[in-house]
Amino acid sequence: MARLLEGKRGLVMGVANDRSIAWGIARALHGEGAELAFSYQGEAFGRRVEPLAAALGSGLLMDVDVLDDASLDAAFDRLATTWGRIDFLVHAIAYSDKAELSGRFIHTSRANFGKSLAISCFSFIDLARRAAALMPAGGALITLTYQGSNRVTPYYNVMGVAKAALESAVRYLANDLGPQKIRVNAISPGPMKTLAGAAIGGARKTFRLAEMNAPLRENPTLEAVGGTAVYLASDWGACTTGEIVRVDGGFHVLGMPQPENL
Repeated sequence: MARLLEGKRGLVMGVANDRSIAWGIARALHGEGAELAFSYQGEAFGRRVEPLAAALGSGLLMDVDVLDDASLDAAFDRLATTWGRIDFLVHAIAYSDKAELSGRFIHTSRANFGKSLAISCFSFIDLARRAAALMPAGGALITLTYQGSNRVTPYYNVMGVAKAALESAVRYLANDLGPQKIRVNAISPGPMKTLAGAAIGGARKTFRLAEMNAPLRENPTLEAVGGTAVYLASDWGACTTGEIVRVDGGFHVLGMPQPENL
């Protein structure tokens, strides 16, 4: 049986270590035959990403700062020169000052609000514009969100607002890019034990609560999220766009905890 992504190429952004959601996605995409490029920000992350990329047969790594146009221009120029086109882009990038993810939302600072929205939301719009230029035959753009975008989640604070903006951007981009056969979707996993998740106050309690109450009584795995990305990036996802695909064990359907946990 042919692998679902044989002959397809794409950029994965946001791998921090081997427990990153972006890494789970990259591993699944590679397992289905995709050729991958990776971005990282700064030398420290570069040292972490290089051996992971090598493990998937990739030597195409780029130091990218999504707040720096010159950095983005250089990265996409390199993709254009090396490959000529791409078939998908995975955006697993978000930011907030950690100090503002453990207190009250009302104390969000102007500076952190602006930077959080710029990195967590606008970067996807900016990347979509650049990626679309390298998708003459169509393609897939995938980002990551979380249910704190539409339901109040303790300590998620400004990230909830940023993810709400990101989800709205997914819908607008899906409409803009649809005529070019470029699909735009977001994956919304439940709580996961990642470097990014650990930055949020009360992360361990949130993880346990979701696991005890989700209809499937488990939190998502890297494999489950990766498999969802494979579907969205492959031809099987040809008519899926503008969606927020939840991979959270069904937690999002609940109105209250399970009876035994009330």
